[in-house]
Amino acid sequence: MVEDEILVAMLMEDTLADLGHEVLGPAMRLETALIAAENEDVDFAILDINLAGKQSFPVADKLTARGIPFMFASGYGAAGLVDPYRGSPVLQKPFVSSQIAQMLNGLKLGKA
Repeated sequence: MVEDEILVAMLMEDTLADLGHEVLGPAMRLETALIAAENEDVDFAILDINLAGKQSFPVADKLTARGIPFMFASGYGAAGLVDPYRGSPVLQKPFVSSQIAQMLNGLKLGKA
């Protein structure tokens, strides 16, 4: 999980744990997220678009190259996306826990 707001990260972590997922992170800065995207073995990722003033699209690039599914999280919704990520799944902030579960069902995850 890539999220720079600690309360949002805690809510996401609790929700994902309740859904049976083990959470890596949160990576709160772009540099940390890039290292994780390159090196960690994960099934999917949730990426806050804005990380302390830096955009997470380079993280999405690395995940795409590795074939790891992801969704963005943003208060701007799909309007915050840039090419080539227009049309990617976006978790609109603020969100409720059930939205994460619904969006995960739409991702093509490596595990059954």
